[in-house]
Amino acid sequence: MAKLKRENNKLDIAPSKEEKVTVGQVILAIILLACTLFAFLPVELTFVAAFTDEKSIAVNGFRFWPKDWSLDGMAAVLKYGKQLAQSYLVTIFVTVVGTFVGLLFMSMFAYSISRKEFRLARFLSIYLLIPMLFNGGTLSGYIVFTSYYGLKDSLWLLILPLCVSTMNVIILRTYIANSIPGELMEAAKIDGAGEYRTFFQITLPLLKPSLAAVGFMMATAYWNDWQNALLYIDTDAKKPLQLLLINIQKSIEFLLNNANVPASARAAMGGTIPQYSSTMATVLVVIGPIMVVYPFFQKYFIKGLTVGSVKG
Repeated sequence: MAKLKRENNKLDIAPSKEEKVTVGQVILAIILLACTLFAFLPVELTFVAAFTDEKSIAVNGFRFWPKDWSLDGMAAVLKYGKQLAQSYLVTIFVTVVGTFVGLLFMSMFAYSISRKEFRLARFLSIYLLIPMLFNGGTLSGYIVFTSYYGLKDSLWLLILPLCVSTMNVIILRTYIANSIPGELMEAAKIDGAGEYRTFFQITLPLLKPSLAAVGFMMATAYWNDWQNALLYIDTDAKKPLQLLLINIQKSIEFLLNNANVPASARAAMGGTIPQYSSTMATVLVVIGPIMVVYPFFQKYFIKGLTVGSVKG
């Protein structure tokens, strides 16, 4: 009897066998590795080409590890030093303010339509879907913003059009409905808290993972936006980074393709104009800050998109 007990104890504390790696897991790992490689190689090629000698690109084409390195492409972009710094400040201001204002409005909207006792919840939900299905177009938007609102050449036109997104509101609303217990809101109501206090002191702190995910997507959209600046912004001091870099690229193409450009203008660019390397340097200047910031938001980005999608 004692022997059986000892054997049972040995069986209980014996380590469990490791799970075998299946063929499906190996295939999935290979597919994920291939997708990661395909996504990384263009970024690596952009970074390398930005510091590749222009003659080497003309002779050998784009390579992942070139023979000759050069800073001419980056120098061509950095020659716009003062305007580049000003455009960076404009882009950072628009990104920060637009993301903050958008998250505030969308989280309040999502909180409202998530409350079952709110009578207008269904109406506002349908109203929210209308811009997702129907769009007035660029021309009508231009007329409304400039003629009726009088916002021509205003930074608000870089913030307001991207401020509210239907999909982002749906993500926030789903997170509130599925991940924040309704009992907390009911307890706050019993204790005498109003809707604003319930939202700012209870709902909003618990909404941080989803806010981080949506905020990162909004910040990326604001950072990469150039069309609104092209339509509405005329003053150089208000031009964001993306519009400035487009203008830099057009200036280089004009110098290269126009035979009437005087030699003094070409000499001002430092002799040979690095068309290809400057193009890659332009892309690098745009995507660089986003690449630096993304790892810090990755855990919130994944959690915010997945936790609110599963009820329980």
